[in-house]
Amino acid sequence: MSDVERYRAVTAARERFLAGDDRVRGVRPEVATSWYRCREQYHVDPTLSQAPAASAQDEASAEHTLEHEIVFAQLGGAAASIASEVESVGGVVTVTDGAGRILAIQGDKETLRRARDSNMAPWSCWSEWATGTNGMGTALEAPGPVLISGPEHWCEGFHEWVCAGVAVRDAVTRDALAVLDVSAWRAHLPPQAARWLSKAVEGARAILRQRARDSGAELAAAFAQTRARSGQALAALDARGKVVIADEEASLFLGVPARVPALDPAVRWQAGLNLEGVARHAIKQARLDHGWVGSTQIVTELGSEPRRITLRPVFLADQPIGTLAVFGAEPGEPIERERPEPALIPPTRIVGVSGERMVLLRRPEVRFAEADGNDVWLVTDEGRLQAAVRGIDRLEEELAGSEFLRVHRRFLVNLSCVRAAERGQRGELSLIMHGAAREVVPVSRRNAPAVRRALGL
Repeated sequence: MSDVERYRAVTAARERFLAGDDRVRGVRPEVATSWYRCREQYHVDPTLSQAPAASAQDEASAEHTLEHEIVFAQLGGAAASIASEVESVGGVVTVTDGAGRILAIQGDKETLRRARDSNMAPWSCWSEWATGTNGMGTALEAPGPVLISGPEHWCEGFHEWVCAGVAVRDAVTRDALAVLDVSAWRAHLPPQAARWLSKAVEGARAILRQRARDSGAELAAAFAQTRARSGQALAALDARGKVVIADEEASLFLGVPARVPALDPAVRWQAGLNLEGVARHAIKQARLDHGWVGSTQIVTELGSEPRRITLRPVFLADQPIGTLAVFGAEPGEPIERERPEPALIPPTRIVGVSGERMVLLRRPEVRFAEADGNDVWLVTDEGRLQAAVRGIDRLEEELAGSEFLRVHRRFLVNLSCVRAAERGQRGELSLIMHGAAREVVPVSRRNAPAVRRALGL
């Protein structure tokens, strides 16, 4: 297919999608998923021709710490180092923060003039929720680099642009901190654009990886000091609620090995309990008040009665990096569940892909999702479709708060589609799903208590 034919095909697909067609062919899955967010969640005006100025809501969504400032400085220097190469092909390079606000832009003078016409300038907002599908905003949402070309942009005012963006993410929380983007007007980006981006962000990523390893060592040291004078079950959690190290008693509660430190964030232990929400809340409160201590109740795998857990923040260079989780009756400010932000409301559709066909599925149409490495397969009445998202953890995040529940490291189940539950000879639990095939989904030991509670067993 020629470039002209591809442009026309994507333009036609976009028009059908705007008219309500949920089964659009010939559009890349990552673009289709972005279009869906723009139409169903963010309600972005597709006729937009200029990015809006950054608002107070953008300011609230991007809390800049010293770590962020270091990343911005690193990316600013990296952008300057590739600016002459980008300028030589008529392009511009931009740096945004984690809310999609442009911090700096440089490159070809004529292209910069064109960029100003679209308000591609400092302190304008290019997040997806503000400006639709674009290289900077979609990079904030995507797990890897993105390329958005012509009519793949949600807003028709940006169809003359081609842009490639990549996000720099926190090595622990995986939150996007910044984006580096290369854009060109009415021109192809050269093949070396991908190399420019990879080279430019590697320095910032290296800083964040080292910071994450240092934070792991600091959490392990704080655990050792506290354990020496405490008789209560104790674990060290990072900012995402993953376990860095736990003593023998806490390891039983959390379903992780005892006294096996995991300093590198890539190998930290995933607890059988979902502690991410309380861990993030603790970090947020500790930034406001270094003396904050919080407590809440959780149900562990060892019993149906809730246990109190107290979270004490741990700091590195005056920044909270995680918490010490003490199982016991220690005092602390009650931690209550926070209401999700509007952008985090679970999507009403799940995007599946079959060949070149994009299928927008209503949630009840998906019985369960199964992981095969980074690929995720959706089991539906239309058969097995590959999910547009990469990684079952990402799909679980997108569906948080809905009827979907993680029952196994490889399976995410729609509870409304469970027909029956069976217990095996060794006590293992399995779910029988609705449908003619009566698929059997295993439940892991660590997830069994949550499944039983959810199904009222």
